[in-house]
Amino acid sequence: MQKYKRLLIIGFVLPEPKSSAAGNRMMQLIEVFQSNGYEITFASTAQNIEFSEDLSVLEIHTKTIQLNSETFDVFVSELNPNMVLFDRFMVEEQFGWRVSEHCPNALKILNTEDLHSLRFGRQQADKENRKFELEELLSSEMAKREIASLYRCDISLLVSEFEMELLKNQFQISENLIYHLPIFAEKLENLPSFDERKDFIFIGNFLHEPNWNAVQYLSETIWPLIRTKLPDIKMLIYGAYPSQKVVQLHKPKSNFYIMGRADDALEVVKKAKIVLAPIRFGAGIKGKLLEAMQCGTPSVTTSIGAESMNGNLDWNGFIEDNPNGFVRKAVDLYNNATIWKKCQENGFEILEQRYKKSSFENDFIITIEGLQQNLEMHRKQNFIGAMLQHHLNSSTKYMSKWIEEKNKK
Repeated sequence: MQKYKRLLIIGFVLPEPKSSAAGNRMMQLIEVFQSNGYEITFASTAQNIEFSEDLSVLEIHTKTIQLNSETFDVFVSELNPNMVLFDRFMVEEQFGWRVSEHCPNALKILNTEDLHSLRFGRQQADKENRKFELEELLSSEMAKREIASLYRCDISLLVSEFEMELLKNQFQISENLIYHLPIFAEKLENLPSFDERKDFIFIGNFLHEPNWNAVQYLSETIWPLIRTKLPDIKMLIYGAYPSQKVVQLHKPKSNFYIMGRADDALEVVKKAKIVLAPIRFGAGIKGKLLEAMQCGTPSVTTSIGAESMNGNLDWNGFIEDNPNGFVRKAVDLYNNATIWKKCQENGFEILEQRYKKSSFENDFIITIEGLQQNLEMHRKQNFIGAMLQHHLNSSTKYMSKWIEEKNKK
């Protein structure tokens, strides 16, 4: 039996659940740990901003930490957590060795959000107007860093089954080191009917490059074709942190509206008739498409957009990569109540079968607590991780200490 349950989360940023799927995911993880008796401290180098979640309301301790500073060593030693969750691999690179040195018996969990190397590889291929091949990851600098981070941790959380298989097949990572834990989502009640809805919608944080790319593609290619078929219908673009290049796409005369941040994403999505998400690169699972299912709003997206989300179940709309096919499916779905209602039901079935919190929570807690109790044996089975930890301590550690000393001058 554990004498205490103390979790340290080291966040890349403070969670903004109303701005991004990543923020929503972090709050869900916090809720799972809290409901299972964990005392949580959330530490980050980032500062609180206007839209950051107020964690103090949830009785979560917060701490601002510094890079390349021995103050973190003192902090983590005094806290003495028995579990540490790193939010994304870059955070593990920066603080993982310090945790290992000062809290060697703490279970190290990596929350990936998505495989960054996969997302950036696809993004680069899109810029070069070519097809991305998975084999490219084997020579990717970012993949080498990311996979090394996965090995150094005791377990890594992935939202995408596609990425689970990629790690096992392409990188030969043991199943003991990775765990599938999707974003949780359930159907909302009292949703508007087909006749009570209008317009198309896209929603997404504009600090995330795939979202900007999708909106640009909507503006330049998809929407002009839809508008010839549905001239009186609007395209509403919602999203946090729109840059000037996003705002410049606001064209009311073309019924293309940049709406900015949505105070309540679910509220605006459930009023729309269809979500359009022509996502051309990315990774993980897409929060905006889960929100669409929750709101009973069918969607038209790409194979990248829908990747790993519906398993063998029918999509809640259409998956189409060809722009003309995308437009045709969007118009048909907008006009046909029978098809629309069937697609809506498909979305509800996906949520029920694949995203219910109750289907995952207990097994997740049993898994991580079992690892924590058998940590020595678990680590003995991960020699590559131990080797990478050794070399990280021999390089990054001393580089960090050099920077630390330099900063004192």
